[in-house]
Amino acid sequence: MDRRRFIGSLGLGAGAALLGSLPAGASAAEAEYDFRFTRLMYESGNWDVDERMPANLITSLIDYTELRVDPTEHVIALADPRMLTAPFCYMAGHKLVEFNPEERRNFETYVGNGGFVFADDCNHDIDGLFARSFEAQMAEIFGRDALRKLPNDHPIYSSFFHFDGPPTTSFELNGWGDDLVHDYLKGIEIDGRLGVLYSNKDYGCEWDYDWRNKRWLAEDNTRFGVNIVMYALTA
Repeated sequence: MDRRRFIGSLGLGAGAALLGSLPAGASAAEAEYDFRFTRLMYESGNWDVDERMPANLITSLIDYTELRVDPTEHVIALADPRMLTAPFCYMAGHKLVEFNPEERRNFETYVGNGGFVFADDCNHDIDGLFARSFEAQMAEIFGRDALRKLPNDHPIYSSFFHFDGPPTTSFELNGWGDDLVHDYLKGIEIDGRLGVLYSNKDYGCEWDYDWRNKRWLAEDNTRFGVNIVMYALTA
């Protein structure tokens, strides 16, 4: 089946449109995928965390969905124009987030044009360095009130599996970080669609385990990651 017809049959939205605009020189293999995982590398802080998380989420997408999923994690600098064609971008860390001019320009352009960024605070801390600096960057780019709490009936919680709100992580329950269980996620909407999903819950660390352990989970905790990706592609 023609790739665009296949995407249309799934009802894929803005994220898929971005994927359909692959950069010049992209391989034929890249063009055959409906989804590829892109991690954003930024100059400040530590972006290279939760090394096993992408593989676990990719496996879940293959297991649960009909998407044609690229099995490889792609690491692209936020300052690199190639990130503008990704259907989904992930960024995380513990430390400072301070975009340089090229990073800021690409982030703003990407989100404004229908892209989706999932930003995850590895400190699971509403007052940690990552949280304070990332939120400050979002305020500078999109305005002070742009980053808002998502209601627990937001479509992201029913985009594939059903959740009554953001699933709790073991790090919160163990009292690490700020010793709080965050009962919300935050986001920035552009034209009625989430362009930035922001978490203080440390999902990246929660999903960062040896894939062989997954079979012993009473309930697969990466299922919410499937929801995030499916929302990014279909909203």
